[in-house]
Amino acid sequence: MSLLELDEVKVHFPVKRGVLFDRTVGHVYAVDGVSLSVTAGETYGLVGESGCGKTTLGRAVLRLTDITSGSVVFDGTDLAQLGDEEMRRSRRRLQMVFQDPLGSLNPRQNIESILSEGMAAHGIGADRAARRARIVEILDRVGLPASALSRYPHEFSGGQRQRIGIARALVLDPDLIICDEPVSALDVSIQAQVINLLEELQESMGLTYLVIAHDLAVVRHISDRIGVMYLGNLVEEAASDALYEEPRHPYTRALMSAVPVPDPEVEATRERILLTGDLPSPASPPPGCRFHTRCPWRQPERCATERPALTDVGGGHKVACHYAAEIADGTLLPRQDQVAPPLVDVAKG
Repeated sequence: MSLLELDEVKVHFPVKRGVLFDRTVGHVYAVDGVSLSVTAGETYGLVGESGCGKTTLGRAVLRLTDITSGSVVFDGTDLAQLGDEEMRRSRRRLQMVFQDPLGSLNPRQNIESILSEGMAAHGIGADRAARRARIVEILDRVGLPASALSRYPHEFSGGQRQRIGIARALVLDPDLIICDEPVSALDVSIQAQVINLLEELQESMGLTYLVIAHDLAVVRHISDRIGVMYLGNLVEEAASDALYEEPRHPYTRALMSAVPVPDPEVEATRERILLTGDLPSPASPPPGCRFHTRCPWRQPERCATERPALTDVGGGHKVACHYAAEIADGTLLPRQDQVAPPLVDVAKG
């Protein structure tokens, strides 16, 4: 059963000019027609390079960013149609863990005050003692002592601050947590601890995650299904293993080819794709397929004019590419100037 369903969600930011900035001269198409669903109890990973719109999409789900059009249906209710008070009540079940743990915590409040603020707003706990007991329980779940209650955010390490951010979401007993780059600001060793914590909490509390990240290794480890975004569009979606073992969209193939493989023999023989040109501006996206200006397999007569739909190619694997089948079976070859030469073992000369 789908807990969250997005249908043709668009988030367009107006570009203002004039002395009073009262004249709209264009739009930034941050999210431009994304449809996806998240099943209760699963982890859906959303990946893509900086500027692709993945964070904007996550914020749009929570109505932290206004939706231009489309629907965001959470447990049967279209959040885009709710009034402010109804949306405020719904936010108890939808929480977010932000990328920068220090920036998302009020430096003037101690941890007890930070964690109890949302509880008081939603009427959780009969009194301060009841709320404190709940907070201590949640702190223990995320691996922090009760003595942390009286301390302030700057007194903790980055990993501990992120645990506090997770605890702030958990005290409200949510159903869905949106994790926006939850480990990108942490050291590698701490990243593993936080990822393992998220998995343990999901299993014990029945949580559903929408994880937004650019680190492909992190997303593969934690996600059941993965969606790949490029310039405001979802270009591929599949089960985690299927996406990594057989990426079908040219952009996904390019992303995978950029990830180093520790086996030198595999690394020397695998496909490596070099994307030419710069990422187009979301204020002026190219017509047709958004990726065609950088695609090694582009066919100008179709790719530059016709926008591909996200189509199921079998087993729930969806791809938005006119030539996904031809690329997969090798009947359509990439441009040679966008295929990297094989690696040379300099030790052997």
